[in-house]
Order: sequence, then C-alpha cells, then structure tokens
Amino acid sequence: MTTPTNDRPSETVADRSFSPTLVILVLCVGSLCGALMQSLVIPIQSELPRLLGTDPSSASWAITATLLAAAVTMPVTGRLADMYGKKRVLVASAAVLVLGSVVAALSSALAPFLVGRVLQGVAMGYIPVAISLVRELAPADKAAGAVAAVSATLGVGGALGLPLSAWIADDFSWHALFWLSAVLALLILVLTAVVIPPVHDEHPARVDLVGVVGLAVGLSAALIGVSKGSEWGWSDASTVGSIVGGLLVLVAWAFYELRHDDPIVDLRTSARRPVLFTNLAAVLIGFGMMAQSIVLPQLLEAPEATGYGLGQTILQAGLWMAPAGLMMMLFAPVSSALINRVGARVTLSIGAAVVGAGYLVSLQLMDEPWRLMIGSLVGAAGVGVGYAAMPTLILDNVPEHEAGASVGVNALMRSVGTTVAGAVMAAILTSRTVDFGGHAIPSQSAFEACFLVGAGAAVVGALVALLVPRR
Repeated sequence: MTTPTNDRPSETVADRSFSPTLVILVLCVGSLCGALMQSLVIPIQSELPRLLGTDPSSASWAITATLLAAAVTMPVTGRLADMYGKKRVLVASAAVLVLGSVVAALSSALAPFLVGRVLQGVAMGYIPVAISLVRELAPADKAAGAVAAVSATLGVGGALGLPLSAWIADDFSWHALFWLSAVLALLILVLTAVVIPPVHDEHPARVDLVGVVGLAVGLSAALIGVSKGSEWGWSDASTVGSIVGGLLVLVAWAFYELRHDDPIVDLRTSARRPVLFTNLAAVLIGFGMMAQSIVLPQLLEAPEATGYGLGQTILQAGLWMAPAGLMMMLFAPVSSALINRVGARVTLSIGAAVVGAGYLVSLQLMDEPWRLMIGSLVGAAGVGVGYAAMPTLILDNVPEHEAGASVGVNALMRSVGTTVAGAVMAAILTSRTVDFGGHAIPSQSAFEACFLVGAGAAVVGALVALLVPRR
C-alpha cells in the first residue's frame, strides 16, 4: 500500500513562489463559504411556503435538496479532482456556487429556487478537495494544522450561518441572503484562481458514468427516505420503498464498482481497516454534531411558559449558538498538536468523547440560555478536534492518487450521520409532546432523551475510533 508523504510542498507544484499561509487561508475561507450553504435557509424555513407560493412539505426540500446534493457530490468531486487536478475542480466548484446563489437570489417560485439550492449543494464538493490539496501544499510542520483548520470549517460554517442569515432575513430581503452568498462565492472563485498555485497532480482515468449515476440514485433514494420518514410516516410505503430501493441500488452499485477498472469510489481502499473504521466513526460523530444543531435551537426557542423552554427568538438562538462555531476553529490547533503528539486515531477518539461530554453537560444546564451555551461550547470543542483528525487518518492510509475521492467519501459518511441524526431527533421530538395553546410541542423529556442519544452516539464513535490500527 502506498501512502502520501509529508515532505510538502509537493514536487508537483509548478510555482514555488506561493505563500503557504495565504493558500491555507483561501482554502479555509472557501470551505467556510461552502459550509454556510447548509444553514442559510433555516431561519426563513417557516416563511418559505409564503415566499415561494407553495406548501410546507414542498418548501422543506429547500434544505433536503442541498444536503442530498452535497452528499452525492463530495465523493464524485473528490474523484474528479484526483483525475483532472484539484485546482481545476476547486475553481469549477466555486463557479457552481456563484451560479447556484444567483439562481436562488432571482427565484420567486419553488422550482428555480430548488435548482439554485441543488447547485449550492453541489458546490460543497469544494471542501473535501480543499482538505486533500492543503495537505499537498502545506509545509510538513504545518500540514496537520492546515488540514485541521480546513476541516473545522464544516462545523463553523453551519454554526455561523444561523445568526448571520437570521439577521439578514430580519433586516433585509430574504433574497439578500443569496446575493451575499453570490458575492462571497465570486470572491472565492477569484481568490482560488489567483492564489492557489498550479499543481500537476492529475491522474488521468476514465469517468465512471454508470458509477456516478448508481451512487446518485442509491444515495438519494435512501437518504430521502430517512430524512422524510418522520413526515411521511416510517411505515408508509413511500418511506419503506425509498429506503429499501435505495439500499438495493447501492448493493448493485457496489458489485459494479468492484469489477470496474476506474471506479468512482474504490471500495477496496474504503474497506481497509483504518479507512473503514475512520468512516464509521465519521457517521457517529456527524450524528453527534447534527443532533446538537437540531435540538439546541428548538429548546432555546420553546416558550418560557412551558417551564423548560427558554423563549428566545430565531436571531437570539442563532447568537447563542454562534460561539460554538468559533470554538471549533479555536480547537483546530489543539487537534493539530494532539495529532503530532498522540496520533490521529487517539485524537479522533478524544474529540468524540468530548462531544459526548458536551451533551451530558447540556443535560444539566438546560435552565438558562448562557448555561446551555456552555454545553454547546464543550460539544463544539470535541467536533473541532474530531473533524480535524478524520481527514488526517484518511490521507495517511490511502494512495495519493485516491486522496480527493477518499476524503470525499469520509465527508459523505459525515453527511450520512447528519441525515440519520435529523431523522432520529425528529422522531424523538415528535413522539414525546405536550399541548401548548392547541399545538403539540416537544416535552422536556424529549429534549433530555435527545441529549442522551447524542451522547451515546458520540461515545460509540470514540470507541470505534480506537479500532483504527496504530501506524
């Protein structure tokens, strides 16, 4: 098995006059902008049926479509980056983000709006490619920190997007959200094209179109069934058919990929024990991170008259959660130091354990917004540490010509975890309710159960991380 080396900058870099620090900064900001797309419409989700002239069920696709597009695109984009060069794919992803943002900004009906949101999801392929490229371009002594910083933007973007988008939606037109994202995307497009040095890292191969279609159909069907299960009903034929049909397509896709000379995802590489257990841990830690993002806003915004709700507005809830995003970024250097000292597998396990501790702290501090924020900060510190360690483990254990695709698969596994978390948390919150003014809202025990489930997933993730073999 060949593994990437750490004697960076890479010998494939054509221009050695570049500034590694500036390159790392551009890749971090680009990844942050891509991650912002996850939470951009959450503050206006309840208003979308009126704004787009549709029903609430259809409007909910504004979030689902982006997450699905990102999940499918990340491994595909990573593979294309390995084949055609990472810088080219980064520039193309930024261009897609510009296009998607403009389409969404100009939309006043559901169909074109969803097209824009899908394109924004596709552009999130920028993130795994940036992670794999920063490892090539950063000097050896900065490689772990650079990977940690870019990886942390996955959580930071989602956390900062809530208060930012709530403020813009409150004080300006909702279209301003997407014009802002278009301007940011255009800035990233220019910076990526100008600052990132030419890198000759292409590994030409045939595009596995059947593999791309199979992955897209299977993943989309399965994830739609999981994400819509609470809304459609878990025993409904649509839910069962979507999940089972998607899984059957993925099984057929796997058999095809194992027999293909240039698969879109090399399943033999993914089945290696270090990669397999890292990706399993990614599912569980992704579950832990998303559970916090779903549960905390609902608890913060629940009416005070319930006796346990904290009565915050959408903007206030976003502001209470924003420090968690900064905490993730602050702990990226901590993760880098831990990786260099005790190794990435132990660092990943520590991060997952801290995420679990954050839920237990939140369970004890539910009575005040500032106290609940302390629990979210603890959990965010764990996410910052764990998310930085995962791509390091992947890059240490895959051939260099599969770096982009392998990091993309790891990002996909995190997306699977977040999708499953959304379904599980929704099921818990809707199964334990109290009547408030004629409306059913989650009970205190429902929130407590969510915290315990999130802690359990994170602890299992910590144990799975320890199954990764020592190097």
